[in-house]
Amino acid sequence: MRVWPGRPYPLGATWDGRGTNFAVTSANATSVALVLFDSATAPMESVCVRLDGRTEAVWHGYLPDVRPGQLYGYRVEGPWDPAKGSRFSPAKVLLDPYAKAIGRPLVWNPALLAYRPGSDGRDADTTDSAPYAPLGVVVDPAFDWRDDDPPTTPWHETVIYELHVKGFTALNPLVPADQRGTYLGLASPPAVRHLLDLGVTAVELMPVHGHADEPSLLERGLTNYWGYNSLAYFAPDARFADASTSLSVVSQFKTMVRTLHEAGLEVILDVVYNHTAEGNHLGPTLSFRGLDNATYYRLDPADHSRYQDFTGCGNTLNMQSPDVLKLLMDSLRYWVLEMHVDGFRFDLAAALARSMFAVDRLSSFFDVIHQDPVISRVKLIAEPWDVGEGGYQVGNFPPGWAEWNGRYRDAVRRFWRGDAGMLPEFTTRLAGSSDLYGASGRHPHASINFITAHDGFTLADLVSYHDRHNEANGEANGDGASENFSWNEGVEGPTDDGAIGERRARQRRNLLFTLLMSVGVPMISGGDEVARTQHGNNNAYCHDSALTWTPWEKGADPSLLAFARALVAFRQSQPVLMRRTFLGGRRRGVADVLWLRPDGQAMTDADWAETGQRVIQMLLDGGAIPETDAHGDRIVGDTVLLVFNAESQDAEVTLPVREGPTSRWERVLDTSRPDGPAHVLVGGSRWTMTGKSAAAFRLGR
Repeated sequence: MRVWPGRPYPLGATWDGRGTNFAVTSANATSVALVLFDSATAPMESVCVRLDGRTEAVWHGYLPDVRPGQLYGYRVEGPWDPAKGSRFSPAKVLLDPYAKAIGRPLVWNPALLAYRPGSDGRDADTTDSAPYAPLGVVVDPAFDWRDDDPPTTPWHETVIYELHVKGFTALNPLVPADQRGTYLGLASPPAVRHLLDLGVTAVELMPVHGHADEPSLLERGLTNYWGYNSLAYFAPDARFADASTSLSVVSQFKTMVRTLHEAGLEVILDVVYNHTAEGNHLGPTLSFRGLDNATYYRLDPADHSRYQDFTGCGNTLNMQSPDVLKLLMDSLRYWVLEMHVDGFRFDLAAALARSMFAVDRLSSFFDVIHQDPVISRVKLIAEPWDVGEGGYQVGNFPPGWAEWNGRYRDAVRRFWRGDAGMLPEFTTRLAGSSDLYGASGRHPHASINFITAHDGFTLADLVSYHDRHNEANGEANGDGASENFSWNEGVEGPTDDGAIGERRARQRRNLLFTLLMSVGVPMISGGDEVARTQHGNNNAYCHDSALTWTPWEKGADPSLLAFARALVAFRQSQPVLMRRTFLGGRRRGVADVLWLRPDGQAMTDADWAETGQRVIQMLLDGGAIPETDAHGDRIVGDTVLLVFNAESQDAEVTLPVREGPTSRWERVLDTSRPDGPAHVLVGGSRWTMTGKSAAAFRLGR
């Protein structure tokens, strides 16, 4: 087969209509060979050609006869010296880090290990991995986007819905059977209608990069359902495609994005650039490790045969390497420019910002993103922690970033549990967390507010279980975070006790109410709006079953769904809740927020210091918003009163007098009466508020 020198860029396999250019980075290899496979079932390559073109660290070659659909991988030669960080092994077929699609998934076999099984990882193994290795496939990027126009929803109007592509539609009877659990299923009319009726503006997809399942899970008959074990940063996960061929995976993903955009929904990807599926020093050699271990991974300074692990997954990608930073940025740009996604949520983002050991706000990771004309303009969300020392960095990411606000989650949970002394922090989180984001010049949308997420209890389980129940994971219930909030009232799981069931249902409504009434960007965990349960499993990453799928018939709570829709609709109708600036200002002498005691009087310092205070009124003045719209006109909205009672007992509340003695408050939302009609009360009147409940009032005009 003819091989021309080709060109070093772009990296990956690039078809130009006549042939394909291949380019891969390895700074320390002594030679690189391209291997071509005739089919996904072929045990060995049919062609093996050396790439003689080399430009600095990039090896490249052009094959004029290679077309889309061609399966390929690499064999890389170099020194085998684990003590010095070198783990080259030409016996192992390697996946291209820039592969745009996976043409053949890996099949777990000891041959994927570059060291002799049973050793400490230092003794080389020369068994050929070709029959088992994952392979890339050459793709044709052509696609009819039909003038795709991304929604570009402003941050302050954004409501995020976190979902798993398969779990969201796997049990939905309205979705065509052959599309359930797929990209096309997410784009199907019933799925889109649910999202639009709920009122969300963006879907945040749990990982859709090509990934690998851990051998330890496969041995237990489980899989990595969540997918936080990335292997291919450019390839959509084939699990979610009705794939007659590997080439259709890319087009189906693009079809999903185009359809969601047509509906006005943004697509945000949860991305895992902090570690790879190759694991620790005893993991398999699938791609990065065999291409250039010392370049791609952070090696332990005291022992280069081991890795620095700030992720808890065995390794950490080396963001101090220019080649790795380029990989990350090329991947991000690809998903924006070629796949048209609207933003990213970075898993364990603190690990990406570490210099030597400490998390560094001035790291090259932030620099390259800040100056990039493409990535700096999309939505960027950090999970602002990792598992290393000093890894909890909530509030410390630079301008341009939003963060999962773990302090918001914890404060809201503790307030509704009834913990003493929580009122000051609860109200700070409710008002947008200016203490975390204001000093650095950031805005309320820097706070991604959430109560639950994929990792942890679902909303239904949070109020129904005292301890985690992860026995089915096969780790003796020792995995997963401790979430002992004691909301189960002595009875764990579903109960026939009507009183306990109603109190739990009210707590679910309280938490959703707080989330949607808070300043900042709310994120709803997929299925919480229908009371999805995992039966106490708070780490269900390894279960691809009805345990994790959203119930659309059996087990769903239609009344909670109706209340969730009402909450989102009310939020989106109220400018005082969709703030672009922090609360605490005044306009023409009028404060934009007032904090009131149950008797309707302003809170005093003594009231804030009272650790037993669990009832608060939050008055948001619609005429004191210090913001203008896109045309420069002053924004004026309704004046809204939010009332929270975290006491177990009923509380008597005096509604404030506003705009004269005949001010009238319309009660539009009440967690104790979710189906009740709107009710009007005169300012100054007393109202008995049910224990553990919240309500929203709108000032009549």
